[in-house]
Amino acid sequence: SFYEELVSHGILQPLAAPVEGMVVREGSCNYVAPQGISSVVKYYLEQSGVDVSYEQHVTHVSLRDGRWEVSRKAGPPEQFDVVILTMPVPQILQLQGDIVNIINESQKQQLESVSYSSRYALGLFYEAGTGIAVPWAARHIADNPCIRFISIDNKKRNIESPEVGPSVVVHTTVTFGSEHLDSDPAEVQQIILSHLQRLVPSLPKPSSIKCQKWRYSQVTRAVPHCPGQMILHAQPLLICGGDGFTRSNFDGCMESAVSLAEAVKPHL
Repeated sequence: SFYEELVSHGILQPLAAPVEGMVVREGSCNYVAPQGISSVVKYYLEQSGVDVSYEQHVTHVSLRDGRWEVSRKAGPPEQFDVVILTMPVPQILQLQGDIVNIINESQKQQLESVSYSSRYALGLFYEAGTGIAVPWAARHIADNPCIRFISIDNKKRNIESPEVGPSVVVHTTVTFGSEHLDSDPAEVQQIILSHLQRLVPSLPKPSSIKCQKWRYSQVTRAVPHCPGQMILHAQPLLICGGDGFTRSNFDGCMESAVSLAEAVKPHL
């Protein structure tokens, strides 16, 4: 039903573009978000009617008079009746305040067992009208030590337009990501570009480049038995969820979201 709703609103479309080297599982259907995956999040936030505050770096979660006091890097602390944490699991364990003692030993062990892969993502951006002469929209690379995936992003999303310049997105391998996690980003960018040049020598020179470190890329080991969420404190409610409690794909995120919603409902 989630897919049907998102397709009916044009947020998702069935993937129609050619993807080289993709493993197709029998009975599965792949989708693409023409306006980017953030459009899915924006759609649900608009449906909810919530007031969203961005760029708030949470540092402490503490109990104050039967409510949660949440502190952040900038600005005064705020109080809440319910707190839901969906950041990567290692970042939940980095939070300070009463939460440190509220997480019991069994929960702590489960949370500490979660692991993630790390990658770099490289974006190459071109002027409108630039042609990229390759027969695929995206390509999975099996035998390169640096690059795992290349996408001509506007082609993959089926939104090619003479007014909008194309962009190329490159994801590195998990091994490369972990080996260069603390390397100089400019150095990493050059290494990726040199491998890309050899893999796709016909690529024109981009007008701009962005290199992004993705420390928590995909969950390699989720919370045991994949419960979808974990209640850290019942009254007032402190609960955590996200793909670290299921698996790193759209279905996994939705399963966790539904599980969180069911647990939070009685507290509203």
